[in-house]
Parts: sequence; C-alpha cells; structure tokens
Amino acid sequence: MGNWVENEGLSIFVVLVWLGLNVFLFWWFYLAYDLPQNFFYTRVLLGRALALARAPAACLNFNCMLILLPVCRNLLSFLRGSSAHLFNVEWSVHARVEEEGTLAAVLSRLGDSPNESYINFYRQTIPNPVGGLYVAFTYLAGLTGVIITLALILIITSSTKIIRRSYFEVFWYTHHLFVIFFIGLVIHGAGRIVRGQTAMSLAEHIPEVCSKNFTDWGKKGACPVPQFAGNPPMTWKWVVGPMFLYFCERLVRFWRSQQKVVITKVVIHPFKTIELQMMKKGFKMEVGQYIFVKCPAVSKLEWHPFTLTSAPEEDYFSIHVRIVGDWTEGLFNACGCDKQEFQEAWKLPKIAVDGPFGTASEDVFSYETVMLVGAGIGVTPFASVLKSVWYKYCHDATNLKLKKIYFYWLCRDTHAFEWFADLLQSLETQMQERNNAEFLSYNIYLTGWDETQATHFVMHHEEEKDVITGLKQKTLYGRPNWENEFKTIARQHPGSRIGVFLCGPEGLADTLNKQSISNSEADPRGVHFIFNKENF
Repeated sequence: MGNWVENEGLSIFVVLVWLGLNVFLFWWFYLAYDLPQNFFYTRVLLGRALALARAPAACLNFNCMLILLPVCRNLLSFLRGSSAHLFNVEWSVHARVEEEGTLAAVLSRLGDSPNESYINFYRQTIPNPVGGLYVAFTYLAGLTGVIITLALILIITSSTKIIRRSYFEVFWYTHHLFVIFFIGLVIHGAGRIVRGQTAMSLAEHIPEVCSKNFTDWGKKGACPVPQFAGNPPMTWKWVVGPMFLYFCERLVRFWRSQQKVVITKVVIHPFKTIELQMMKKGFKMEVGQYIFVKCPAVSKLEWHPFTLTSAPEEDYFSIHVRIVGDWTEGLFNACGCDKQEFQEAWKLPKIAVDGPFGTASEDVFSYETVMLVGAGIGVTPFASVLKSVWYKYCHDATNLKLKKIYFYWLCRDTHAFEWFADLLQSLETQMQERNNAEFLSYNIYLTGWDETQATHFVMHHEEEKDVITGLKQKTLYGRPNWENEFKTIARQHPGSRIGVFLCGPEGLADTLNKQSISNSEADPRGVHFIFNKENF
C-alpha cells in the first residue's frame, strides 16, 4: 500500500521537467568549471574530472532537495558522479608525487613555501594506492564521501520489493540512515578541497599566458605566483529549505502521534485477519486514506501503514490487519486474539496513530462513473469508498455526483474473500431493497484454484448464491478481459469522464493504464478514462 497517484499525461510531463532540469544543471555546472579562468590550473591537475565531478554534484544537491519535499516516504533514485570524484583524488595524489619539470608538479608544490597558497589539497607525499586510501579515511571530504556512499547503498538495496515485503524491519531501520546521509552531504564540502584562482590573482596572473612560462613564476619581470582559495560549501543552500519543512512536519507528526487513541473494538475475521476499531479526538478522514500505526507493546520504534477501511460518516475509524509477519503477529497477540476468553478493554494495548494521509481514492466523488479495481489485499481502500458511497446515497442521493460504480476484485485464493464479502452482501441487500441494484456492478475474479475446488464450484454453480462469497453475483474464474470491459463501459457512457482507480501491483497498473489511453477518444467531447493508482 502506498500513496503514489499517477495520471499518465501529468506524470510524463513531470518526468520530462525533472529530466530537463537535471540536464540543464549538469550542463550549466559543467561549463561553470570547464571554462572559467579561475579553474584553469585546477583543470591542469584534474583534467575533465573536475567538471565531471561538480556537474553531477549539482544534480545530487537538486535531487536531495526534492527527496525531502515528499518527506522521504519513497526515496527517489538519482545519479551520483562517484567515479569522477575518485579520479580527482587519484590525480591529485599522483600530481603531488610527480617528478619536477611539469606544470602539474609545480602547481602541486605551491604552498610549500611561505606566502604561497596551495591548489592541490593533498599535502603528503605518499603515492597511490595508499595515498588515495589516506585521503578517503583522513580527510573530511573523503570520510564523509565514504559514509554517504555506504548509507545510500544500504538505503537503496533495502528499499527493494523483496526486502520491504519479507524483512520490513531491515527496510525500516536502514531507511533512517538518510539522517546520516544528509549530515554527511552537508559537511562534505566544508574542507574546501576544490580550489580556484582568486580574482585578485587573475588580474595580474593570466593563466593562458603565464602557464607557458611556469618555471619563471615569481622572478623579476615574470608572472607572479598565482594565489588560490577554496570554494565554499554549497549543498546546505539547496537543502536548508526542505530540511526546515521536514523538521516542522516531523514536529506535527510527533504531536499528532502523542494524542490518545482508544481501541473500541477488536473483531477477529477468518484466516487470521483482525479489525481494529478506534477513536481519537479530532480525527477526520476521507475515503481511501491511510494511517501509520505504532504499538509500543510490540515495538517502540516501528510504524506500519494501513489503509482505513471505515467511512468518514462512521463514528470510529478502522483498519484490517492480516497476520503475515512478526509485527502483525505481535499485534495479534497483544490484542488477546490468541486467547479464547474475552479480552477486557483496559487490557488492550496502547496504540499511536499518525495520519491520515491522502491517496488516489479521494477523487472518486469527482466523477459520475468510476471503475474500482482491487487486487488481493489491495481491495482495502475500496471498503472505505463503498461504505461512504452508500452512506451518501442513502442520506442525500440527489447531491451525489457519482451515479455508477464498476467494481472489480481479483483474488488468488478464496481466503481473501471472507471479511470483504460481508460488506458486499450488506450493500447488495440494501440496493435490492431500494430497487437500485444497477448503482453498483461488481465482478469478483478467482485467479487461482485446485482440482478439488474446481469440482466443488461446478457442483454448486446452479445455486442461487455463490458458493464462495455467498453473494448473488457469481464468482468468475480467471482474469478479466480488460479490453472488452473498457469498450463495454465506453459504449454505455458516451461523452463521459470515467475515473479508473487501482490498488494493486505494477503489472496490472501498466495494463489498465494502456487500456485507459487506448480507449479514450481524441475528441474532447468523447469518452475519457482517467487512470489513478496507488501501490501497496
């Protein structure tokens, strides 16, 4: 479950703008270090590696600024010019121990005599590879570079889908290395090892002319010895604004998480799924939103995201938790669900709640016609949606813009049907009582079964209610033919803007996105499918 909302046209535009800004920053800062006279002698020592290191560094600063804006919920990928930085170190060390007679050797020895400023930050005479290791672990820039690179590697590798799903604690703890990453990034340039010729020195020492007679520098009638100064650190200017916003956001989240939460009811559903009904003063939600939950009795640090399954119209908010790991198992036991006797309310564990946070599902009421597609546990956001739709329909149907819902639920096994089928049964019964069974069309697909189940399904297929869900609408087997579904809905709602909402895997998202595009008409007055999704 997550909170990324995608609209195809907008997302492509945003990506193009992001790429364009990165290309511009790379080009701008590359030229800023490759052309100016004040870096002429620095380029003699480092060559193109100077510009090839500073240009990606600018892109890194820009992307680190962006990372903080979404409060690090999902770490953005970005490129870092690490190899160019390593060449800088190698060539600086090599120039320092180079034999006399070259411009690089003369430049590297500047600063050894009084009244001279150095350009080569490496002042020892230890050759490579030991000299490079010496820089990496004794200089501020080298040490912070190693630390932030290791932190970044750990953050990225632990953010993979396999780690998040199977070893959430590993993902959770390593993700917080971003604090060390940003501290290291901000102080990385404090050593000012990238140095350029000062403006005063440039006035009397023109590099393109004086570099040809470097052996005579400082002699009477010749060019004076050039003077150099280090570049001030710049990263903090990029990230100070987002860091301040993030700090404020953390304060708000901390204050919100300290507010008292009362568990009013714990419902045990089949196949180790529990429902927690809670109350919190001032808590307001919209359909399909999610919260972060911490149970100190299980872990004092871990926060886990859960989609709200209650409707805004209800006097409580609820989540459904499927027991699939150590933390959820701990919550299951802490709530007394592993015991046969009744659990008294005062024995229930303390819960901290942060949120709610928005998702794509909030936009459901902006359309007259919607397609809701849930895959497996991805159906949970639509529990809130369907409840709220029904409350609104029963109490103020005339002001409800939404007129038609097409609901699709894809499950791999029958275990996932249990708790949500109860809600569908209730809606099915109430719609029939109000003679409006057409308001909600739903299709449930079972995508996996064995021979025993298949035989059982065939034997009971003619019964009035479905053998799996207990609904009058029979369960379908296999996967939907999405092209036929989209074309059928397009014919039934000509000239409409149809919202397509998915909570499910990336593969299904790609399929629905392509169908939304291919079945939307070029004519602005024609039918248009607007695709929205959230990951889980």
